[in-house]
Amino acid sequence: MTHNDIPETMAGVVLTGHGGLDKLEFRDNLDVPEAGAGEVLVKVGASAINNTDINTRTGWYSKGVTTGTNQDAAGGVDIANEEDGTWSGKPLSFPRIQGADVCGIIVAVGEGVDSGRIGERVLVRPMQQAPDNQSSYNLITFGSECNGGYAEYAVARSSEVFAVNSPLSDAELASFPCAYSTAEGMLDRAGLKAGERILVTGASGGVGSAAVQLAKRRGAEVIAVCGEAKSDEVRQLGADQVISRGQSLFETLDKDSVQVVADLVAGPQWPELLEVLSRGGRYVVSGAIAGPIVELDVRTLYLKDLSFFGSTWQPKRVFENLIGYIERNEIRPVVAKTYALRDVVQAQEDFMAKRFSGKLAIEIQSPAS
Repeated sequence: MTHNDIPETMAGVVLTGHGGLDKLEFRDNLDVPEAGAGEVLVKVGASAINNTDINTRTGWYSKGVTTGTNQDAAGGVDIANEEDGTWSGKPLSFPRIQGADVCGIIVAVGEGVDSGRIGERVLVRPMQQAPDNQSSYNLITFGSECNGGYAEYAVARSSEVFAVNSPLSDAELASFPCAYSTAEGMLDRAGLKAGERILVTGASGGVGSAAVQLAKRRGAEVIAVCGEAKSDEVRQLGADQVISRGQSLFETLDKDSVQVVADLVAGPQWPELLEVLSRGGRYVVSGAIAGPIVELDVRTLYLKDLSFFGSTWQPKRVFENLIGYIERNEIRPVVAKTYALRDVVQAQEDFMAKRFSGKLAIEIQSPAS
């Protein structure tokens, strides 16, 4: 069942293989997907750029890659094993429409889906329960294991598509799903509580700026690490203290002085993160912008009774809570710039240059369409 006339073809950007920016192709003759059983068809209003899009394109997730996410990101990296170039370790089929973020309108539903959903304004959950394995920690990423939001239409399972009631624009709403659910998932996993001190690395990026807001929402004291030029913007998001990227943490913080570290950077400065954690502190990680290989003194881990949490999979409550925060205006979008769909390559170039704080959005449909 459909809401209105749906065209047979659409515009979109496809990834044709692992590699450089030349692997992204704008096409205006893609088939519009059909909603199957249990699925909905979304007319995409906006999407956004995320690290996972670039990391998947380059093949950075391959265990053969040891450098940071931005090194050679425009031209691609040398992958020792083509089959492990994705976050899941399973090879992708190409071409693939990327785009983990989607804000749009449901325009058709498949068999078994209430037709009353047609016309809903929605956000798609990026980290979705694997359809063929419902046990915990089995998941797929929208725009990776299935086609995503870099197109005029996208199909998703109805159970992973959430109605949202907000006056925000499509571009503003599209800035939330991937970055904010990742950040909320990290804080949920680490059990951040009101009154605790949390250190957030990479705090001017999409996930980092979300973590600053979400940690303040929980009543925590937030110490943020970011580039010096972006420190004022990060303070405006709610950071109580800002440390310049590259500066030793010990110039500002005492050892054993924070309860939680939310890390998106890793890299050579990583050992300092464990030193500033208090005894019994919690370290949660969901990125390695500065490099995935770090040096761990295991004695620090066990003598301080630290807990380490990797954070990719998210319980559904994380996204449900995020929708509530949006609707109650408890968090605000940080959209630095918007781009047209055909300009995804330029958006990725600007993203990799780290010129902006917050998110870079892709407007798929004009606001009036």
